[in-house]
Amino acid sequence: MTTLYGLKNCDTCKKARKWLERFDIAHQFVDVRETLPSPEMLLAWQAHVGGFEKLINKSSTTWRQLPENRKSPGSEAEWKLLLREHPALIKRPLLELADGRVVQGFSDNSYKKLFALA
Repeated sequence: MTTLYGLKNCDTCKKARKWLERFDIAHQFVDVRETLPSPEMLLAWQAHVGGFEKLINKSSTTWRQLPENRKSPGSEAEWKLLLREHPALIKRPLLELADGRVVQGFSDNSYKKLFALA
């Protein structure tokens, strides 16, 4: 099944959810603040998107408020700890498809291509 990860109050996540509903694409939504991603999920996601650096939303208030020494984790363990402590840092929405692919972000055109609706 397709799973959409994000924050329930995030406008882009809301748009992605409405898009999936409009095109009758079965999915579940997981709020990453309520259900923290496991360390294994974080490792898989970062592998799909090109590393932990690309998994992070560096324009977020959460990122800007972090102490400087937390913004440069030196190991996978530190990255996983940071993202589990501050799940709002995950660039969202994050879509995990039934075939294991992971797609970050949302746009009408990219989702149409992804679900072969274009």
